[in-house]
Amino acid sequence: MQWYIDVLKKYAVFDGRARRKEYWMFVLFNVIASIILSILDRILGLDFGSGSSSSSGWLSTIYSLAVLLPTIGVAIRRMHDTGRSGWWILINLIPCIGWIWFIVLAAQEGNAGDNQYGPDPKAAERFGGPGQAGPAEPGYPTV
Repeated sequence: MQWYIDVLKKYAVFDGRARRKEYWMFVLFNVIASIILSILDRILGLDFGSGSSSSSGWLSTIYSLAVLLPTIGVAIRRMHDTGRSGWWILINLIPCIGWIWFIVLAAQEGNAGDNQYGPDPKAAERFGGPGQAGPAEPGYPTV
């Protein structure tokens, strides 16, 4: 839950880097919240087009709009962690295979050490730090 809240705190932050855990935990909680809100929409009769197979409703639509910028922001920061430009999120627009390609890119390990988009968010884990096992790699901060 902390990962989800941290992304929401960076509401419209499009620079920096987001590690895999931050991105995928946000996606997980986002999917869970969307499912719960869709169920509530149906129970409360707030879904659009009653009787249709549409799963959208007022609550889920408001939620989707509320988390639109954090979702784009964390996706851009995830691409930055892999050394790619944030424009790579537009690969989702390619029909049929775009979203699969994006999942592969988002699942890749981030660049070790600093890159052009900022410091390594996993530096303390990768290279050791206070209370961490393993020696620190020379030239990288341990904090």
